[in-house]
Parts: sequence; structure tokens; C-alpha cells
Amino acid sequence: MGHRNFGKTGVKTSLLGFGAMRLPVLDNDSGKIDEEKAIHMLRYAIDNGVNYVDTAYPYHRGNSEVVVGKALKNGYREKVFLATKSPVWLIEKHEDFERYFFEQLKRLDTDRVDMYLLHALNEKRWEKLKELRAFDFLEKMKVAGRVRFVGFSFHDKYVVFKRIVDEYDGWDFCQIQLNYMDTNYQAGLRGLKYAASKGLGVVIMEPLKGGKLARLPERALSVFRKVRREWPAVEWAFRWLASHPEVSVILSGMSTLEQVRENIEIFSRISSTPLAREEFDAVDEVKKILESAIVINCTECGYCMPCPSGVDIPGNFRLYNEMKMFEDVEGAKGIYRWFENEKMSASYCTACGTCLSKCPQRLEIPSLLEMIRAEMARL
Repeated sequence: MGHRNFGKTGVKTSLLGFGAMRLPVLDNDSGKIDEEKAIHMLRYAIDNGVNYVDTAYPYHRGNSEVVVGKALKNGYREKVFLATKSPVWLIEKHEDFERYFFEQLKRLDTDRVDMYLLHALNEKRWEKLKELRAFDFLEKMKVAGRVRFVGFSFHDKYVVFKRIVDEYDGWDFCQIQLNYMDTNYQAGLRGLKYAASKGLGVVIMEPLKGGKLARLPERALSVFRKVRREWPAVEWAFRWLASHPEVSVILSGMSTLEQVRENIEIFSRISSTPLAREEFDAVDEVKKILESAIVINCTECGYCMPCPSGVDIPGNFRLYNEMKMFEDVEGAKGIYRWFENEKMSASYCTACGTCLSKCPQRLEIPSLLEMIRAEMARL
């Protein structure tokens, strides 16, 4: 298991990190973790070199932290860097930072966390957290020895990411979404390189794009097989990320012991040597093949937002394009149901036309949303 410098912190973390967001569950209920299996998986990973364990306040409806805490009993706590995240959307006053933090320590049954993140930052949350003096809380916890390193996870545009990095000198690390399909999405590759240039450790989430890069259509897989028949699709995605020296940790949300074993085996083969030129070219070709299936040429600039009816216009377009790219109907249906529940789906478009003049791509947005609504209704 390879290890890397965690930014400027002086510690080394395993390149593979265990993300405790998709632990095995009972009765298909995300809140009912199969504790025996989950604890065995976590300890197996640690016994085989994984030393970064990531959880968060809302994972598994609040039970992920509890089970992670149980898994880290019997000496395992001292073997890992434990990361969890502040539920910033619940913070209404400065005192809430400590209230939730100490609740998390109780769940985890520990007196400290190694890595503490402000969870899922975007522009609006960032401004609110500054007003609520989040930095004072983070620094107080570091001085008290309750938190070793502070960071943030991110979901917004690169320009917002850069501002967050620049507006607080106390960051030790950040967590961003990145994979070979999402190089320009949110923080993207620019964000990876910028954060690293500032000495931050960079933790990667969604390395498999929600599992899509592990289930490639045949037309894409055939490209990889011509170059490295022995590498599964998962390994290509991990190796592409590992080829960027700025990456400190690649998180994998593992649900079965088989996945844990497979990932450990893959990461045991990954060295510091980046992909060869022909291997990078194969990844580029696969990306082009997948992108050729895109139906809606939306750049996700967000100029069409906010929608008066609450529709997540770029989100609906992204969902539809990815359904076509990855031939993943079931996955798209699940996400669309969530959009429906949140009243953000194409179904809520009233064809008011407010978005039409705002779109730089001159997309016929109401017509495209109606197409999505109609097709999803048929599936």
C-alpha cells in the first residue's frame, strides 16, 4: 500500500482511503448498517495498510460515525487518521460548531479527530460560515488538541474554490470531486493543482464517478483492453488519479469485503510511476467515446439559474447526458426520483422561458426539459 505526503502537514497517508458513506446495510435501509460486516471491512482495510478513514455527520442517517467508532476499538484508533465533517448546513450560531463537534466525538467514542472538515462548501455556505466565525472555532479546537488538521470539502465552481483556499490561511487540506471524466467539473484539475501549490493535502472523492467508471459500456472497455487487458475499469480510474502527484488520498466508498480486497490489491500494484503516454491516450479516447454520447451540449455554467420554479436545470441535463454516456438507466432513475422529491426535476418546469435569454449556448431549455420529463416517465 503506497503512502503519500499529506500536503504541508508532515504526515503520510495511505493513497487509498476508506470512505464510510456506503457501508453494507440491512433490509435495504441506509440507516441500518450491518455492523458486523462493516467493522470487519474497516479492520481488514487497516490491517492491510489503509490509514485514512473518512466519515461525516449525516452518513447513513447519522450511524456511520457510530459504527466507525466501534471499528476503531481494540487499538485500531491509533493506526489511522480519522476524518469527519462538520454539518455546516445545520449551523445557525457560533456555539453550534462546538455542539455538533462534541456530539460527533461522542458518536465516534474518541476524544479527538485527526482531520476535521467543513462539509460541502459552496459560495452561499462559505459567506455564512465566515459571519459565524468558523475560523475561531477551528483554531480553538486545534489549540485544545481536539483537531489535528482542518480542511473543507467542496461543491461549487472553481472560482469559488480558489476564493475559499485564499481567504483562510489555516487550511491544511481540502476534499474535491475528481475523476478522468470530471476534469473541469467544480474544482477540477485546476483546483487540485492550485490547492497543492498552496501546500494543501488533497483528498479525492468520487474517483469512480458514483461507480459509473467501474461499469463502462463495451465500446469504452474495448479501448482499455487493447492497451492493458489485465487492468479492470476500476484500476484505470484509480491509476489515472494516482498519476497526479498532487493527490494525497483517493477515497473509495466500499460496500462489500470483496470491494475492499479488490481495491487493496489494485493499490498494492500502483506505484509512484505515472501512466505511460499510451495509457493516458487510452483514457483520453475513452473520455471522447463517452462524451460523444452527450445529447445536450450544456456546459453547466449556471447562468440559467436560479429557475423560478426551482428546477435544477444543469443537474437535469447532466443526469440525462450521463444516462446516455454510461447506458445507466437504473442509476438515472434513482437520481431523478430524488430530484422529484426535492421538486428540482424537469417535471416542475412551467415553460416560462426565463432561462432562454440567459443561456450562452442558446439551448431550447424548456423543450429539452420536456424531453427529459417525457423520457423519464416512460422508463
